Amino acid sequence: MRVLRAVEMNRCIGCLSCMITCAAVNQQDHSILKSAIRIKTSGGLTGKFIGIVCQGCKDDVPCAEVCPSGALVRRQAGGVLLDKDKCVGCERCVTACTVDAIHFDTDIKKPIVCKHCGVCARFCPHGCLQLIEEVQ
Repeated sequence: MRVLRAVEMNRCIGCLSCMITCAAVNQQDHSILKSAIRIKTSGGLTGKFIGIVCQGCKDDVPCAEVCPSGALVRRQAGGVLLDKDKCVGCERCVTACTVDAIHFDTDIKKPIVCKHCGVCARFCPHGCLQLIEEVQ
């Protein structure tokens, strides 16, 4: 199973292609606010870029553990998948994520959760993001 990793962020130029592609493919929206990943600077205009991505927790999965409706289901390789039909929009998963990788879509009142599909990595022109094969 594969898990997304931000492995070469020193190469990132902040083009946001990864965020735009994630939003377009997974949310059918071209707003970067609909992306499951976030690219930010670590210190203003002169800082390096950092990638905030789901770490694919395996054993202790805080977002799934606090979900009252069972809408977040553990992935075998780590992380979770969201069942939007079960989600009640409580935002507990957003606050439980230890790396701030879950974002909330205020339009549909549901979380935006990375499913480790890798579309962002495929569209990163500098190879900053990669899908890593996780050994179980």
